[in-house]
Amino acid sequence: MKARVLVVPEDFRQDQYVLKPLITALIEAAVGPGAVVRVCQDPLLGGVSEALKPARIREIVAKYQAMVDLILIIVDRDGEEGRRARLDFVEREAAPTGACALIAGEAWQEVEVWVLAGMTDLPKGWRWKEIRAERDPKERFFSPYAAQRGLAQSPYEGRDTLAREAARAYKRVRDRCEEVAALEARVRDRLLSPPAAR
Repeated sequence: MKARVLVVPEDFRQDQYVLKPLITALIEAAVGPGAVVRVCQDPLLGGVSEALKPARIREIVAKYQAMVDLILIIVDRDGEEGRRARLDFVEREAAPTGACALIAGEAWQEVEVWVLAGMTDLPKGWRWKEIRAERDPKERFFSPYAAQRGLAQSPYEGRDTLAREAARAYKRVRDRCEEVAALEARVRDRLLSPPAAR
């Protein structure tokens, strides 16, 4: 299946460089090669609070549902235990009509952790459980890692380069981040089921 997917991040300005390669790898693992993945840039949500408003997501659904098979909302968990319940609410309240599906996912604790999951050369003193539990892993782990790789001053602070590298190791990302594995399973289920069953 050549899935057409629109990824809706909480703020595309940095997240797009992480999400496009990793979500492309996720979609292709779920339903096969040939996925067309776009990152929503209109509207700019500008933060997680806007991405969690059903009215804002309904606007996006209304604008794009005829053009894609799946609208995928991805936000950072940011240590918020109630984030999953809020995403479930947004999915219900902003559900598309017709054949398009809407799925919302959360990155523990930020999307940059998915990038780190694909790396095999993290500093020896770093523990994966610590990275996953850290509320601000971008500042504590991702930025220092990008600097170690000589990418801190590169465009997008290394996100583009490192995310493409992580996407090539997608199985490792999925194995280390249970929310990625769960998201892949949901995507597979929704895209491979008949439209009437969605």
